[in-house]
Amino acid sequence: MRALRLLHWGKPARLMDVPAPVAQDGEVLIRVRAAGLCHSDIHVLDSGPATFPFEPPFTLGHEIAGEVVDAPGDSTLVGSMVVVYAPWGCGTCQRCRSGALNYCDRSGTSGIAGLGLGTDGGLAEFVTVEASRIIDIGDLDPLDAVPLTDAGLTSWHALGQAGHRLADGGAALVIGIGGLGHLAVQLLRAVTPAVVVTVDARVEALDLARQSGAHHIVDANSAHLRKDLLELSPAGYDVVLDMVGAQTTLDLAREVLRTNAHLSIVGSAGGALRLAKPGVLPGLQVSLPFWGTRGDLVDVVSMAGRGLVRPQVVRYALDNYAEALDDLRHGRVRGRAALVP
Repeated sequence: MRALRLLHWGKPARLMDVPAPVAQDGEVLIRVRAAGLCHSDIHVLDSGPATFPFEPPFTLGHEIAGEVVDAPGDSTLVGSMVVVYAPWGCGTCQRCRSGALNYCDRSGTSGIAGLGLGTDGGLAEFVTVEASRIIDIGDLDPLDAVPLTDAGLTSWHALGQAGHRLADGGAALVIGIGGLGHLAVQLLRAVTPAVVVTVDARVEALDLARQSGAHHIVDANSAHLRKDLLELSPAGYDVVLDMVGAQTTLDLAREVLRTNAHLSIVGSAGGALRLAKPGVLPGLQVSLPFWGTRGDLVDVVSMAGRGLVRPQVVRYALDNYAEALDDLRHGRVRGRAALVP
């Protein structure tokens, strides 16, 4: 089968022929129908062992959707269309047993962060995973469902940590309307009464924010960006979801937060937030969400099935992975990129 493999740190990924995997007891073999591509993959390709604890070679791809074609332990699963819960976990600590593999007590000790991140993922024609990782998607198109496994999951988990601040309304700001941001807007609209404000520098992203249901769209190129944002919510923002995580976006978030607010730093673009007491807004809560729990993914799939979440997906053939990576690097992907074997 063909698989997109990272063979060495600092080297480009290669599409190559490798033996197809074979499912063992407790596993399923999935024919991949779509595999997502995101900035985390770019980060992996551009980084090395000083940044990540895992080692090549492995097949990339941590967003996976497809059809179960073999299940040695449970033949009733064969034919199911599923998505995959990808975070690594030891499986035995309390957090893993509760379904929160993303916060495993032994994270960082295994050399694996998740499928496609230290062990073989889904940018291939087939992949094997533990049967406990799959979630049935019913009638959802795998191409539409695949972004739910990270972009949707992480956004929903971030909102779960912060959403109580918006129970009675208030204002939420989403910085960066890409694969995660456009789903965060939809989730905010679906489950909170908050006014949802978005900010981005790209015309296409601002259009996507509008399509996703944002109440207000603000151009990050404005010479009066802070003023523009505070005119929309003079007291500041109850929740800020920073999907970029650059220094400029974190600085902006700090300037427009309300007292007793929540800042969720989702993106990993190298920014740093200095916290001191006194010196920051009273009551400020900061979170750094990482993926989400299995239960979170079940929730997101359910919401998508009810039409509350509709990912914007740009389709590429697996053979065109280089084009997809280049488009992603240069901000040309409107929503989420997905590769189809």
